[in-house]
Amino acid sequence: MRSMSVAVSIAALLMMSPAVYAANLKGDPSKGKVIAEQVCAACHGADGNSAASANPSLAGQHPDYIIKQLQEFKSQKRKNPIMLGMATPLSDADMANVAAYFSQQKPKQRGASDKALIEAGKKIYRGGIAAKSVPACMACHGPAGAGIPSQYPLVSGQHSAYTIAQLKAFRDGERTNNLPMTEIAAKLSDAEIKAVAEFIQSIH
Repeated sequence: MRSMSVAVSIAALLMMSPAVYAANLKGDPSKGKVIAEQVCAACHGADGNSAASANPSLAGQHPDYIIKQLQEFKSQKRKNPIMLGMATPLSDADMANVAAYFSQQKPKQRGASDKALIEAGKKIYRGGIAAKSVPACMACHGPAGAGIPSQYPLVSGQHSAYTIAQLKAFRDGERTNNLPMTEIAAKLSDAEIKAVAEFIQSIH
């Protein structure tokens, strides 16, 4: 009976996708800090608060989400030549470690200045667009943009330029690693995307 149990456990482990396996690893933030400083800091900031609006801030992000994205960059399910080069040398343990480190960092508040645009984005984020069958963003990402661990990423305070680029990439078929986001973004105009992104940046 015991040998059968062990066999079943091994079979279950082998059936896990790399992302699922990595997500089940407990990361070591101290080891992750070393990786972050050596590999990630130039684009994402040493503490995960990116200074460049084209690069996402990772501070406070759910570790499972970071692991999933790194796995998908490595497998090229999510395509980005720069991130392919960064993620390819990382082991599952490395990914878990750096994800654990960034998840413990405090996100910086950015805010936004265009009040009219923020208000327009707020309406879409919290109420969707019924005429286009666009659901409220907060249904998955939460009213304050905190997301849901293991399912949906933290988005609050994210650079609007980065959010705009990703929503357009989903809409235009350049990013294909999340079908629900592809379907939602396909219904959004440039103006709607900009408004939502501006509101998201303002959330804190």
